Amino acid sequence: MAVTTQDVQFTAPAPVLALAIELSSKEWKLAFATALAEAPRRRTLPAATALTALPLEIQRAKRRLGLPADAPVVSCYEIGRDGFWVHRGLQALGIDSLVVDSSSIEVKRRARRAKSDGLDVASLVGLLLRHLRGDKKVWSLVRVPTPEQEDGRQLHRALDSLKEDRTRVTNRIKALLATQGVHRKLGRDLLTELPQIELADHRPLPPGLQARLRLEWAQLTLLSAQIQELETERARQVATDGSDPTIQQVQHLKALRAIGENTAWLLVREGLGWREFHNRREVGSFAGLVPTPYQSGEMTRELGISKAGNERVRVLMIEIAWAWLRYQPGSALAQWYRARFAEAGQRARRIGIVALARKLLVALWRYLTTGVLPDGAILKPATA
Repeated sequence: MAVTTQDVQFTAPAPVLALAIELSSKEWKLAFATALAEAPRRRTLPAATALTALPLEIQRAKRRLGLPADAPVVSCYEIGRDGFWVHRGLQALGIDSLVVDSSSIEVKRRARRAKSDGLDVASLVGLLLRHLRGDKKVWSLVRVPTPEQEDGRQLHRALDSLKEDRTRVTNRIKALLATQGVHRKLGRDLLTELPQIELADHRPLPPGLQARLRLEWAQLTLLSAQIQELETERARQVATDGSDPTIQQVQHLKALRAIGENTAWLLVREGLGWREFHNRREVGSFAGLVPTPYQSGEMTRELGISKAGNERVRVLMIEIAWAWLRYQPGSALAQWYRARFAEAGQRARRIGIVALARKLLVALWRYLTTGVLPDGAILKPATA
């Protein structure tokens, strides 16, 4: 029997130097490799001068591993305290950089496992090589914002921090009064009322407690003033800076009933205004609102939402979902919720509101990108 053969020409991929970096405040651990079968070349650099010394280490690694001097370098590191400045510094050196979501890295589940920075960086360079060979499921990559996009998130995040601090101080003042049996609302005249507050046995508040309450009240007053200042600045930008595309998106989103300035600002600045989503699944995953089914054999369970996403957006969308039911009762999403969950029990309604939050986030994304209103939704009056 005749056998027909066909000559096939294969093109070997260009050699690439894979570089994994394990960051810490004192030192950077580096691992260089070109193939999975070889032991990685490891080096350690002081963190303060690591970025400056890195090009020399790359040259040495190329010579050691037999790569040409012009071979491309692809690096990766786990996102953490250092943020994105390392990524931008690597790109400035001509190095392709991948920023990895730490929680997405696969780990062994077999009993205990050894862990150290050296083992981590060696494992990371192996995952990078697998990624370069086409295995896209070894991890999830972080979408890196531009410096301007990253800076745009500072205002509302500062507001969140200040409001959390204000809540802590307020609760502390109430707790200090409660230790003496005093339960009252905190009005603007608390300082003037302190000398008149009496305990159960008609004694005045102890002087040491009064002094501490005055300190706490001064901190509360300062926090409230800072919050007001930031909210005023945000309102000013939304009202006047129409040349900024992200501000235009905030104004566009704010026009919907049930969507206020705080909601519109946070959604746009945290991602809807600059991240590129290709479908509704990516939008839901961005906020950690996607379901996590568990199926093995005949056992099928639903483990709830993944929560592997932007926590600020996720928490906000669940709050806005409740507001949507109140202010957009005629919308298709509100009618869908009422038909499926309004007559169900309390647990089913909580599950339903999360599902509504996911659907609403997708609808708002489509509204921003295409201008199409969510089905049945209405805009605020022009004078609002």
